[in-house]
Amino acid sequence: MDTPMYTRPAGAEEGTLSRRDRVYALMREEVLSGRVTPHTRLGEVRLAERFGVSRTPVREALARLHSDGLVERRDNGFYVAVPNLAELRDLYELRVALELRGIARAIEDRTIRHDPRILVDELERWEKLSAGPPEPDPSFVLLDEEFHAALSRASGNGALTESLISVNQRIRRVRMYDFLTEDRITSTISEHIQIVEHLRADELDAAYRALHEHVGASMEVVLERAQRALIQMALHSDLY
Repeated sequence: MDTPMYTRPAGAEEGTLSRRDRVYALMREEVLSGRVTPHTRLGEVRLAERFGVSRTPVREALARLHSDGLVERRDNGFYVAVPNLAELRDLYELRVALELRGIARAIEDRTIRHDPRILVDELERWEKLSAGPPEPDPSFVLLDEEFHAALSRASGNGALTESLISVNQRIRRVRMYDFLTEDRITSTISEHIQIVEHLRADELDAAYRALHEHVGASMEVVLERAQRALIQMALHSDLY
């Protein structure tokens, strides 16, 4: 999880700040993990009792989450924010651009090489998963995000990786419902392995094409996946 950004007000006590940051971090993790459904109202009293704090740090955490775009305010309170299809289109398009840029910059500048240690680690990890694929589960999206963050990190541009992580967090609530079938799990694993093998062999053009196909070769494919995930999200909103 990213370290929460918070500026201490002048004269504030350290203990109070720690409590505020702790509640914010816990609530942020709850939202990003998918454990809170879009239909669950984030009530201040219930959350304060759960975390053993007053309503003030909860209220401040909700305001920060709202500023982050992770929760939305409705007539009767705060709820987890779910992007609509238009927003998803923009976010998915940005994700594809960020993903491909990591390899594109290496194609454009042959002095840029992907970190071999990261590639080896990822190849070993996904080969183990290939030997014993996990059962279909929404939480698989976390493994998928870790792979794509590692792949981006291996390209050497930290800012690019941070942006990709941020986008993936914003679409996680929808993407997690894209991993509910066995064939989706196995195809994802095999495609990850193929991409890494191309990079290790310095086959950058082939790696670029494989990654492009993996994350969505066209906007039609991207939108079809997003629409399917939104439908699954509606059908399985009680998973967490």
